[in-house]
Amino acid sequence: MKFDPDLFKQVPVLGIVRGLPESSLEGVLDSARDAGLKFLEITLNTDNALKLIQSANDKFGDFMCVGAGTVRNLAQAEQAVSSGAHFLVGPTLNEDVGAFCRKHSIPYFPGALTPAEIERAWLAEAYMVKVFPASQMGPKYFREIKGPFDEIPLMAVGGVQATNIPDYLSSGASAVAVGGSVFSESRMINREYSKIRNHLKEILFAVKNFLNTM
Repeated sequence: MKFDPDLFKQVPVLGIVRGLPESSLEGVLDSARDAGLKFLEITLNTDNALKLIQSANDKFGDFMCVGAGTVRNLAQAEQAVSSGAHFLVGPTLNEDVGAFCRKHSIPYFPGALTPAEIERAWLAEAYMVKVFPASQMGPKYFREIKGPFDEIPLMAVGGVQATNIPDYLSSGASAVAVGGSVFSESRMINREYSKIRNHLKEILFAVKNFLNTM
């Protein structure tokens, strides 16, 4: 499934999967699908990440948009897109990756933290700026950033839970991402798929409940 901006606005939740064993791919993505997750990244510092991205698209691409995370340079961006990634996420802004994404109309979510970094990422035509680690700054930081940068869409990444999602969204975050707290390596290795599914349901319910009250 290609990246659909309208769908992302309706369900602005990104799953971050790192360290996924190949043997657990179907179980993890089945759980994500059953919970209602529509957007998921597989980080490139996962073993066999490119193969996993391709397999995820082949098996789950009809109902889930799969992208690549931890994209740090142009070569990685090109390889990820060749493997089927429909969007790219980076820990920081890489301008070569940004130019590549602009040229090929691929949504790019570079990471930033300070006001200067956030503005620079946006001026590089990021689709949305990933604020990481959000847990170190808290929801109030988003409200402060949106003061001078009200036009910049921000995604809260790091320490996001169902309990604090309303705080992040009401403070100006346009989306949230969840990673290790949901897709922990122990859950994936031990095939505790029901825990992944139920945790994701809590996250998605919190987001949808907030959006429905607006």
